[in-house]
Amino acid sequence: MNDHLDKLQKNLDILFIGFNPSLVSGEVGHNYANKHNRFWKILFLADLTERIYLPNEDGELLKKGFGFTNIVSRPTRAAAEITQKEYHDGREILKQKIAFYQPKVAFFVGKGVYLQYSQSKKAGWGKQHKSVIEGVIDFVAPSSSGLVRMKIEDIVEIYKGVKPLID
Repeated sequence: MNDHLDKLQKNLDILFIGFNPSLVSGEVGHNYANKHNRFWKILFLADLTERIYLPNEDGELLKKGFGFTNIVSRPTRAAAEITQKEYHDGREILKQKIAFYQPKVAFFVGKGVYLQYSQSKKAGWGKQHKSVIEGVIDFVAPSSSGLVRMKIEDIVEIYKGVKPLID
């Protein structure tokens, strides 16, 4: 059930869920390792971490109650390379992981990740009205990829919305 980039344990506060690993992350074995990815900076700016962590410290965040997984485990250059079959299979595996590990919040790093997972046609930012797995809050935020055209301040504001859900 785990792929090599998963950092999972029971009763996490937040399980961060991405599309799939970048080629860099796949190579080094750590999440959000591409130098153009702003994930670690966004977590810090959103007051979720006390400093900017490095990708190779992703396992350290388990102690803080933060885990990591992806809807698809195959590394690619871009999410557009993911096939419908990979999404279908990944969605079922992800549902099993979330049901098993029961994090407080399933935090989708990218609206497209959530739409693939939930099979919804649309979703707003932040806490979703209905959760896919009972007892787990679904939270949707913009991707931290450098390709995202939103201002970092706007992304940080959305990420800050998860804090009251875990405090």
